[in-house]
Amino acid sequence: MAKIKKKNEKSMEETLWDSANKLRGSVESAEYKHVVLSLIFLKFISDTFEERKQELIDEGKEAYIDMVEFYTMKNVFYLPEESRWSYIKQNAKQPDVAIKIDTALFTIEKNNKALKGALPDNYFSRIGLDVSKLSALIDTINNIDTLKDKEQDIVGRVYEYFLSKFALAEGKGKGEFYTPKSIVNLIAEMIEPYKGKIYDPCCGSGGMFVQSVKFIENHQGNKKDISVYGQEYTSTTYKLAKMNLAIRGISANLGDVAADTFSNDRHPDLKADYIMANPPFNLKAWRAGDELTEDQRWEGYEVPPASNANYAWILHMVSKLSENGVAGFVLANGALSGGGEEAKIRQKLIENNLVEAILILPMRMFYTTDISVTVWILNRNKKAHNFDAGNIVRNYREREEEVLFMDLRQIGEPFEKKFIQFNDQHIKDIAQTYHNWQQGIDYEDIPEYCYSATKEEIASKDYSLVPSKYIEFVNRDENIDFDEKMAGLQAEFTELLREEEASKQELLKVFEELGYAIRL
Repeated sequence: MAKIKKKNEKSMEETLWDSANKLRGSVESAEYKHVVLSLIFLKFISDTFEERKQELIDEGKEAYIDMVEFYTMKNVFYLPEESRWSYIKQNAKQPDVAIKIDTALFTIEKNNKALKGALPDNYFSRIGLDVSKLSALIDTINNIDTLKDKEQDIVGRVYEYFLSKFALAEGKGKGEFYTPKSIVNLIAEMIEPYKGKIYDPCCGSGGMFVQSVKFIENHQGNKKDISVYGQEYTSTTYKLAKMNLAIRGISANLGDVAADTFSNDRHPDLKADYIMANPPFNLKAWRAGDELTEDQRWEGYEVPPASNANYAWILHMVSKLSENGVAGFVLANGALSGGGEEAKIRQKLIENNLVEAILILPMRMFYTTDISVTVWILNRNKKAHNFDAGNIVRNYREREEEVLFMDLRQIGEPFEKKFIQFNDQHIKDIAQTYHNWQQGIDYEDIPEYCYSATKEEIASKDYSLVPSKYIEFVNRDENIDFDEKMAGLQAEFTELLREEEASKQELLKVFEELGYAIRL
């Protein structure tokens, strides 16, 4: 029978968070996330090492317990004595415990090629942690039984919880490494990354990959059928991604070093079957002057403006798609209707039948911004997702030249008091609408929710991809031209100010007639 949590009883994650928070006096939140997550990682791989070691002993293979091959064959990291959690725990109260942790992490990376470049280098010694606080954190992490319930993915759950909490703690403009889980799940359910190459050009902590693998496992697929590729610019986040994926047993090629995707593409020849991404919103100065203007990734399109990277990310992903590749990614809403070079690129994307769906999301889904954002689905071959079903015969050409618009702003449920997320049923329903539309089965336009627009309709609206220009709104006055409305309000406000000035002058005149002068 499941254990019932008492009203005031804290979860394992909450207890661990409270312990980690004690470090805040001497370490910034941007720093101590690496302390906590590195220690959780160390505890997890030590537990799996000890489990495998015991297996060898039980099988009568005690002579092989120090042979690396007998661990790697089971996807387990081999740990020398000084790298094991038991050794760290034993020395937790020693003045040099930080040095011992650094040594443990260095030795683990040295002995396991898959972790090259993943673990912090002399990190614990460098930031000068208070020994008593570090010792208390080690004690708390020691209570986590990482192998107790493998189905529940305890360590993965802790990682996920901490990544979200750190995103909250670091506030606006930071925490870009974390994309809310429900958004990632929605993209996975829509593009269905079952088999082939999955790519994220700005992978952060690897959340897109984790949810992709979970999607495959939840649908009785085999994660061995996919290969994972990613790139990350920030060195510390690159290491975090490697640890996060190692904990989940996900083998990934994130490039040999952290690097800028535009100026130092680590996968220049990659053609991916699925792309999932959450690029930095409205990134400025992503290229300098004429830099990258001749880049082959923009071939057939205008060069993306240097002032905003939104369309550089889009074209980078288009260039990486395989013949039947599908991309699902998040962008700021401004990309739906921007002018200049962006408008020209957007027009060509639509004319080339690459844009398949545009979904506008609710506000307050992200920890680091409260703006509403958009999910884009691009598809190299829309026909590949259409098929005959029973006696329903699809007109492939028709759907190929349409774009599905969805407004999800009235969908979602609250969490963490002030944020919004999609629950499992929301995700299922949204994805089902999209797949029904693809297949031409049981789909119909629904006011205030979805609309399938033809290429001609989109052209008539200057190739804008703003959903409210197409979806019919009955109860909400969404069909408003913003510029027209603002011009009307401006005129109205000007008239009010004019009337106010006239009233003021009239009042002053009355006082003067009464013999009282008022100076303003």
